[in-house]
Amino acid sequence: MSSDAVDVRPRVEPPPAPSAKQLQQQQRGSPTDIFAVADLARALAPEVDDEGNHEYKRHLCAPSSTRFEELVTQLQWRISEGGGEALYEIGVDDDGSVFGLNDEDMDASIHTLTRMADALACDVSVVSRREVMNARGKSATTALVRRRLDKKCEHLEIRITTLGNVDSGKSTMLGVLTKGGLDNGRGLARGAIFKHKHELETGRTSAVATEILGFHADGSIANYSDADVRDAHQLRWEQIATASSKVIHFSDLCGHEKYLKTTMHGMSASLPDYAMLVVDCNRGAIVGMTKEHLSIMLGLKVPFFVVMTKVDMASEENRQATLDALLKMLKRPGLHKTPLSVKNMQDVLTCVKTISGGVVTPIFQTSCVTGVGMDLIRSFLNHVPSRKMFESTVGDGNPPCVHIDSAFSVQGIGTVVSGVVTSGTIVNHATLLLGPDGNGVFVPVTIKGVQNKRVNVESVESGNTGSFAVKLKTRKDGGHLSKHDIRKGMALICPTVKPKATWQFKAEVLILTHPTTLKRGYSPILHCLTVRQSARIVEIADKDSKQKDLLRSGDRAMVTFEWSHRPEFLCEGSRIIFREGRTKGIGIVRCIMPEIPRTPPKNNKKFPTIHRTLDTNI
Repeated sequence: MSSDAVDVRPRVEPPPAPSAKQLQQQQRGSPTDIFAVADLARALAPEVDDEGNHEYKRHLCAPSSTRFEELVTQLQWRISEGGGEALYEIGVDDDGSVFGLNDEDMDASIHTLTRMADALACDVSVVSRREVMNARGKSATTALVRRRLDKKCEHLEIRITTLGNVDSGKSTMLGVLTKGGLDNGRGLARGAIFKHKHELETGRTSAVATEILGFHADGSIANYSDADVRDAHQLRWEQIATASSKVIHFSDLCGHEKYLKTTMHGMSASLPDYAMLVVDCNRGAIVGMTKEHLSIMLGLKVPFFVVMTKVDMASEENRQATLDALLKMLKRPGLHKTPLSVKNMQDVLTCVKTISGGVVTPIFQTSCVTGVGMDLIRSFLNHVPSRKMFESTVGDGNPPCVHIDSAFSVQGIGTVVSGVVTSGTIVNHATLLLGPDGNGVFVPVTIKGVQNKRVNVESVESGNTGSFAVKLKTRKDGGHLSKHDIRKGMALICPTVKPKATWQFKAEVLILTHPTTLKRGYSPILHCLTVRQSARIVEIADKDSKQKDLLRSGDRAMVTFEWSHRPEFLCEGSRIIFREGRTKGIGIVRCIMPEIPRTPPKNNKKFPTIHRTLDTNI
């Protein structure tokens, strides 16, 4: 047995003391001090019966008709928990111990699982098959069960944002993943992601770009047929979405410090399931905006995985130095992450089962020029589960709501808004309230068209991104709804909620860093979902509701904010982040106060009405 291997068998003699070299590697955070893959192969975590989409089965050989119906019902529950997909571990007991089956029993179990999936209009694909230690001829299998695409084009959507320092290769990574083929080392792949001319000239992203990666029910990629060959004719979004059972929705954010506010807004507004932190191996350290982006992910409680790029051009010294610096950063106090270096398919499955908890952080080492490690990333994206569980029931208990992220005009259609459906289901021809405008007013509008991934659909369920063509419900004397009347931060919400805009709200705030002190009157830029506006601190109180005069770094308090320009629609429990210069803070909205009016200006001048009101001419 080698010195790096881990033996889980009981031993009579105590283990030998580590050498000075091993102690030095542990202090540096070497990869040998992250996870014991042998332990994961011998035993898994115990099964969770009441939630999750993972199921352990010792065998599925020749079940009776009654038992088969029970198994189908159980599979249906697991698929509903996973949003349309489930992972089955065959040859594993409920306590997580790997039992293993011989080839005949394993084939019979896979056949039974395929029959169960056919009864629910699902497909089965074998993810991995591994030999069981100390049991000759026995193996355990991991199988993916995924729902087939129905006529309504309802697919599982996973939203992932890309973060990292400038020139780390974020856009190049998305270009290789979504367009196929490899990069030439001179910007070929990223050219398909950029939106503006100056981005092509400088090679730096300045606006949020979106791309999708689709997977069929059997796990194959829908964007292209060969991952190593770039197709001459790229498929359109509607072609990918209509052929995919699972769609990964990427948001390419900016890496330069100049566009930090755009990155913060894109991270807050997209409601990501996960984030992809891209690190350049050739730097030899964690540099630039990487730590700033990491603080944003931690503030929004978004699980993330790390992709180390450019391993083909980095020397072994720089690559190891970058990995050591990354491990040291992830293990420092306040993060307490467990990094896992992904080297094979078994590591991928381990990350899939544990990443949603936010503790395990996968680390991939890839190259977009040679293609090293890209297959592991594609397998990880194919099996990664949905983190947010949105309720899609229509009714008073869960009314539909969309926080608007963008608005534009389409010739022949009119004004179109887009955003993530956070609750309920948005149905075509439904009547919703749009607002608030500059005066805090909501106006009724009618949905006259719905699209999901540029495909015309009748409805969009919660957890998915959609575009909605809207028009005023009542138009008299030529009233019209223009895209200039709509701004980021507005919402489409059910009239039964009776939404109200608020000037003031209370939030539990934690000050991460500040050079001096924060006092009443300080006005940072707050980011809350799609809302981005400056807010003034009105009142500061501690946990015992006692008034405080100031806040310092590390202080936690209940702070009352007041919007500076216009009232906004907020929901209790929403997370807020702010960064102003060297000041950084996070918080959670605890109470909204729509009954409190705006504080009048201190000067004697009449406050001008500078906000444009939605003209209904009713």
